[in-house]
Amino acid sequence: MAQSDTVKLIGSWSSGFALRARVALHLKSVEYEYLDEPDVLKSKSELLLKSNPIFKKVPVLIHGDVSICESLNIVQYVDEAWSSGPSILPSHPYDRANVRFWALYVDDKIFASLEAVGGAKDDEGRMAAAGKLMGCLATLEEAFQKSSKGLGFFGGENIGFLDIACGAILDPISVIEAFSGVKFLRQETTPGLIQWAEKFRAHEAVRPYMPNLEELIAFAKKKFNIE
Repeated sequence: MAQSDTVKLIGSWSSGFALRARVALHLKSVEYEYLDEPDVLKSKSELLLKSNPIFKKVPVLIHGDVSICESLNIVQYVDEAWSSGPSILPSHPYDRANVRFWALYVDDKIFASLEAVGGAKDDEGRMAAAGKLMGCLATLEEAFQKSSKGLGFFGGENIGFLDIACGAILDPISVIEAFSGVKFLRQETTPGLIQWAEKFRAHEAVRPYMPNLEELIAFAKKKFNIE
């Protein structure tokens, strides 16, 4: 497929998963048209339904006449489809397998814990879910310390696949912290992740696409009917 084919990205301003795709496209210097679905839980465009008829969710990358769905799948596709810009995935097969493993951990374990905290029906359930989330983040901290080698990002000096994968959890954590008053990223347990989060948010490929926290909190209140 020609790299010059028209590129569109269907996303949502509040979606950390759409953020992944935007960061990858920025890193690879890909020009694209961004199509925002403001509240994808309430209404979905015909293009979204046509482009992702199975899951009916964002993000969706449209490259020429094909559609690519699921955020991590999109990031890998972007890395392979465009030779411009830095490589997002590591070159060594083991390193590629390792970052995919931890990205799966983020999506399967950390997001499940975030949802459990947000959806808890009582204080006991909320405390149990919060403890599990803290445990997951402590495990991710260990992975960060091993892989970053003190250079700032999961892949070392430069932002890469696992950084992009983990970036999707930052806003949900901030929103839950704001509602619960509990800090999940703590200096005593996740010092590396705290420094990484600050550096990730400030990166030129990330900063333009990070939503405002106050707007996210207002959106969450409206979404869950919270006064």
